[in-house]
Amino acid sequence: MAAVGTHEAEQTAASRWAGGRSPFDVGWGKLMMWLFLMSDALTFSGMLVGLWTLRLGSPTWPDRAHIMNIRLVGVMTAILICSSTTMALSVYETRRGARRRAVWFLTATILAGFAFAALQATEWTHFILDGARLNTNPWGVPAFSFTFFIITGYHGLHVVGGCVYLWAMAHRIAKGLSGAGGLEVAGLYWGFVDLVWVFIWPSIYLL
Repeated sequence: MAAVGTHEAEQTAASRWAGGRSPFDVGWGKLMMWLFLMSDALTFSGMLVGLWTLRLGSPTWPDRAHIMNIRLVGVMTAILICSSTTMALSVYETRRGARRRAVWFLTATILAGFAFAALQATEWTHFILDGARLNTNPWGVPAFSFTFFIITGYHGLHVVGGCVYLWAMAHRIAKGLSGAGGLEVAGLYWGFVDLVWVFIWPSIYLL
């Protein structure tokens, strides 16, 4: 009896790798998103490691409290964190079949993302008007402005791209062309963008 059970388990495992389905019991869309996020996490990790290497190797580093609007950045962070809640609520409502409510929460997430991007653009404008460039820094070490523009700019592109992605998902859900599975994949991306900011925020602005 045990041998029969073992044989059936082996056949089941073999069929999973035979094609047509994910061997990890995860949809291909979600699996591909996880692979993309892992590669993207390595990119952001490399950027942050580079930032701290440059910072620890520099004799001085600008005082962010006198350069940056910390309150503005705090508002940006709060907006992005709250957007994770509305994203989760959108997925929840989609699972319940409440498409209209799901689109409302998804719209709130999109607006929060654009608000974050707009505030970041305001911050960039402040830096540029003060004379900061990729290769120059009016407050001392050139690496400070270089790392600031590269890291926040790369993250900002992710936010704007995510807003476009969520807008497309909102349209599909409203039309009944996509369900909870597709929105969960989008939620993984948005959650990743929010999580990355949790590491960028203290590395650039606080510590």
